Amino acid sequence: MSKVFFTSDTHFGHERIIGLARRPYSSVSEMDESLIRAWNDRVGTSDTVYHLGDFAFCDHGSYLSRLQGIKHLIRGNHDHRNRVRSDGGLWQSVSDLAYLSVDGTDLVLCHYAMRVWKGSHKGAVHLYGHSHGSLPGDSQSCDVGVDVWQRPVDLSTIVKHLGGLPIRIEPDHHAFLDV
Repeated sequence: MSKVFFTSDTHFGHERIIGLARRPYSSVSEMDESLIRAWNDRVGTSDTVYHLGDFAFCDHGSYLSRLQGIKHLIRGNHDHRNRVRSDGGLWQSVSDLAYLSVDGTDLVLCHYAMRVWKGSHKGAVHLYGHSHGSLPGDSQSCDVGVDVWQRPVDLSTIVKHLGGLPIRIEPDHHAFLDV
């Protein structure tokens, strides 16, 4: 049975990210190979992966062809159109935001963390990247980046993690301010 995974901020081919994100690699090739190995150890060919942005700092195709699974990209700030277009059609879809339901859980996927999102007041979960583990989530939001998880992560693992985070306090957007 196929599974669904989430990840972000692999930054393939980006040497500076090693120092910026304090990654434990001595070179970009070591980082790239380690991330590819971790991905393929977890993801099967029929599994689906949603990558929440900042995939690579160069041609996407050279990395995508080595990664297993059916891959969807939620564009990040470093996913320039020329890099994405050069993937040879290996992304199943490319968008800036995605709404989906997995195993009965409504999800909102975006590269950037949001304070409110469609369905947040009804329990929808928001998955994001961009912050490289520096922005804490809550019981309904989670950074799925490799600097947090080291590899693509499945929803059941995310849901368990969310259960240990502070309860989300949903702002009442219907309240009127007395100014």
